[in-house]
Amino acid sequence: MPIRELSPHLINQIAAGEVIERPASVVKELLENSLDAGARTIWLDVEQGGVKRIKIRDDGTGIPKDELKLALSRHATSKINSLDDLEQVRSLGFRGEALPSIASVSRLQLTSTADQNGSGWRYEINAGEAGDVQPHPHPHGTTIDVADLFYNIPARRKFLRTERTEYSHIEQLVRRLALSHFDTAFELRHNQRQSMRLPAAESAEAMTQRVAEVCGKAFIEQSIFFDESNAGLRLWGWIAQPGFSRSQADMQYFYVNGRAVRDKLVIHAVRQAYQDVLYHGRQPAYVLNLELDPRLVDVNAHPAKTEVRFRETRLVHDYVFRTLQRVIAELRPGEQTAPSEFSDKLKLDQLFEQKNVNLPIPGYPTAFEQRSSVSVKEQLAGYAAMAEAAAGLSPAAEAGLLPPLGFALAQLHGIYILAQNAAGMVLVDMHAAHERITYERLKTGYDAADLKVQPLLVPLQLNVSVREAERVEQEQTLLAELGLQLDRSGPEKITLRALPAILKNDNAETLVRDVMADLVTHGESTKIEEARNEILSTMACHGSVRANRSLTIPEMNTLLRDMERTERSGQCNHGRPTWLQFSIEQLDKLFLRGR
Repeated sequence: MPIRELSPHLINQIAAGEVIERPASVVKELLENSLDAGARTIWLDVEQGGVKRIKIRDDGTGIPKDELKLALSRHATSKINSLDDLEQVRSLGFRGEALPSIASVSRLQLTSTADQNGSGWRYEINAGEAGDVQPHPHPHGTTIDVADLFYNIPARRKFLRTERTEYSHIEQLVRRLALSHFDTAFELRHNQRQSMRLPAAESAEAMTQRVAEVCGKAFIEQSIFFDESNAGLRLWGWIAQPGFSRSQADMQYFYVNGRAVRDKLVIHAVRQAYQDVLYHGRQPAYVLNLELDPRLVDVNAHPAKTEVRFRETRLVHDYVFRTLQRVIAELRPGEQTAPSEFSDKLKLDQLFEQKNVNLPIPGYPTAFEQRSSVSVKEQLAGYAAMAEAAAGLSPAAEAGLLPPLGFALAQLHGIYILAQNAAGMVLVDMHAAHERITYERLKTGYDAADLKVQPLLVPLQLNVSVREAERVEQEQTLLAELGLQLDRSGPEKITLRALPAILKNDNAETLVRDVMADLVTHGESTKIEEARNEILSTMACHGSVRANRSLTIPEMNTLLRDMERTERSGQCNHGRPTWLQFSIEQLDKLFLRGR
């Protein structure tokens, strides 16, 4: 065929194939327009999963009469005007493709009022055929009514799923947008029945309540809120404790300047932050917001705008990873009060002989192996003081002076430690807890020491890509910090001459290739640290107190106090929980008390 220009209608249908995948895609584009218009309340009505009808009304700024036709023209927008605007996009939508694309595959009515007198105007398009602008009463704001989606493209309708499936995508989309625009109220109706109503959240309590309504009450109960800023970046939101993990990645909400994204860089950074505490095969849950200068992020990287590009990829990755890693590390019993304060307030040194936990590491005391030197008389005094502090909790508990994990009462089957705190009963897996304590001290001892490098008797030559070989030349300082002596010995060849001594028995070739893959993809690598930690974890596991090891009350209390001082003490090295809290209310329910 000869070269010729496509018709505007066909161009819009091609664009619709990129942007409009299903009814939820229409809802996404229209909701983003309402949010960009400053809407404080959005009403969404859906029929038959959005295939028959999608109607969205908002109380935003509205569209003047003389701009209604222009709003449905291709590449017409009020959000950018120059290349400078495109490089610092602050709005959710900016291409001007959504409305004409939707209108080309549906029957669309656009009604809007830009003033307060209620004299609105309506403009209607059926499958690309435009009508005239007609007067129509309408409150301040805009209503867009999309009917019979894909009615003129039967082949596209065949790819749609059941009504329930299509509606579930719409519902999930509304939830996702609601978690990034707390100051906007959302109301969703399906087949004339209200299915969701989220009031505007303008306070911290209201924001927390919205997160609970979207993600569930259990998520809020098992999560922590944080707000960190550094180097021109701000990361804030809610992250679930490692114990609240999921089998699927269905509760992961990440926003960049208010835009919901699924970015591989961010997902890798979050996963890396959880690597030391998450049980294998499980997925973390979070609601996170990253704010940065719009000039540092390119949002024009994907037709549906679900992916972004960061100008400083290494900076963003490292910031997200380090921030979350620090927040997760601080998730320990008694966050509200430093464990070190309890000894002075309760004078625990008079109750127990507080010795360090047995740690089979050079330079660490081994209290478990030495056994406690507390005399029988002192032990009996400890039991009495403990019983007085635990059973008659009143002045101490009311003052909030008891340790978070309380005091040990007994050892169950040589495996668990039973303790009592102000909230109720605590059950501790002593091996898992001691394993985490040992592991963290091993890591601290290794980090504090000089990195020992093991030269290879016979240097190892590897064939790599040109890009990886160039990366070796560029990253000599970083490679040296990792303990790797790598040289470029050819256009597509590198030579390994030394590696960390602790990894001398590992597969050096696999390790180097993994490191290079990370450097090329993410700009940094944690493979060395992961391999080192795996060895230290094995050492900690073999060196920790075993099951059926009889412990004295002072030793058990020493373990509890060390748990309160240790980072990530809520999980062992393999991601299993180390302790559980049972409240008095939970125990009462088990025994039907008060019924």
